[in-house]
Amino acid sequence: MTWTVAPEPFDSPDAASLRRDYYDEVASRYWGRPATAEEIEDGLTDDGAELLTAPTGDFVVGRQGGRAAACAGLVLVAADTAELTRVYVRPAFRGTGGGGLLLAALEERARALGVAVLRLDTRHDLVEARGLYAKHGYREVPAFSHGPYRERWFAKEVAPESRAFPV
Repeated sequence: MTWTVAPEPFDSPDAASLRRDYYDEVASRYWGRPATAEEIEDGLTDDGAELLTAPTGDFVVGRQGGRAAACAGLVLVAADTAELTRVYVRPAFRGTGGGGLLLAALEERARALGVAVLRLDTRHDLVEARGLYAKHGYREVPAFSHGPYRERWFAKEVAPESRAFPV
C-alpha cells in the first residue's frame, strides 16, 4: 500500500485520534502499565499543540492506503532552528516506511521556512523512535532542554548553508 503525507490541522478528527494514540503509547510505556483515559486527557490538555500551525509550526498526517497511520509536528524555536514533536507511527504500520516519509516532509517544510537545524528530545525507552532518527541522519547531541521526559537529544542539519549544531 502507498503512503501519503500531507499537512493537516492538528485538531482534525484523524490528527486528534493519532495524537491521542501517541499520548496513550508514550504514557503507557513511561508508567509501565496502560495509561488511564484521565492521564491521556491530561497529556493532551495544554500540550502546546496550538504551536503546530503557521507561523509557529506545522503538522502532518501520514496515511497508508488512505488510513490515518502516522503524524508528526514541527515547532519553530528560533529563526534557524525547529523542533520535531509528536512523531508517531501506529504500531500496525511500523516498518513500512511511513516514519521516514514524515521526517522528510517536515524537513522539507523546515527548509522552506529557512530552518537550518532540526532537533528533538526523546526518552531512553522509545527505542523505535531513536532508531528512526538515527537511520535518517539525526545524531545525538548534548542536552539543549531539561525535563522529566527528556533523556536523549538529536539534531540534523537540513539546509546546505547550515552551521554546526547548537550546543
